[in-house]
Amino acid sequence: MTTFAELNATLIACRRCPRLVEWREKVASEKRRAYQDWEYWGKPVPGFGDPAGRVLVIGLAPGAHGSNRTGRNFTGDSSGDFLYPALYRAGFANQPHASHRNDGLSLQDMYITASCRCAPPENKPTPAELANCRPYLAQEISLLNRVQVIVALGKIAFDSVLQYYQSTSHKAGPAPILAPSTLIFAHGAQYLLGPDRPRLVASYHPSRQNTQTGRLTAAMFDEIWSQVKSLLC
Repeated sequence: MTTFAELNATLIACRRCPRLVEWREKVASEKRRAYQDWEYWGKPVPGFGDPAGRVLVIGLAPGAHGSNRTGRNFTGDSSGDFLYPALYRAGFANQPHASHRNDGLSLQDMYITASCRCAPPENKPTPAELANCRPYLAQEISLLNRVQVIVALGKIAFDSVLQYYQSTSHKAGPAPILAPSTLIFAHGAQYLLGPDRPRLVASYHPSRQNTQTGRLTAAMFDEIWSQVKSLLC
């Protein structure tokens, strides 16, 4: 793919994973009672943001009644309700809320995408489904040629980044500086992926499971974005 428009047109039409296609369309058809008046997106969710951004944020997958409903990452669910205020405080977003695709939200110096593009049952994509989505992430990374920092929200996103760079080491430059076994997911961990490659910053995912239990606090999340800004040059 040579442009984001071409990539996203292919992505939105993707039907590679029968289980995910069935689930995303079932949810979009049946809807949640609170959203009966919505026309659900019900398709793979493309990335969005600043194509010239120096920061790439990677999440897990669309929420069944969040991004699968609105068609934009982290929009219309509790994860986005935690993420976008933090990005606004850090200066990466022009507003602290995200409710629908035409709500005026824009990102500065940042692009947001996901490891899996379709809403998975119980929010758990299979390894095969993640592998099916990986080429889309690879194409986004190749188009985002100014990225200096990648933020992985959760271990699945973290592993997706490592798998991408490990698979391209032999054809896209030197192997990562650190052996894969030393690249351990931990909140706030930071790794240089190799010469002329981005730094990888790990964060807990802003899911309700993490934010409501106190595993991820607003202060902890703010520190991640402060760390990211300090790495930009």
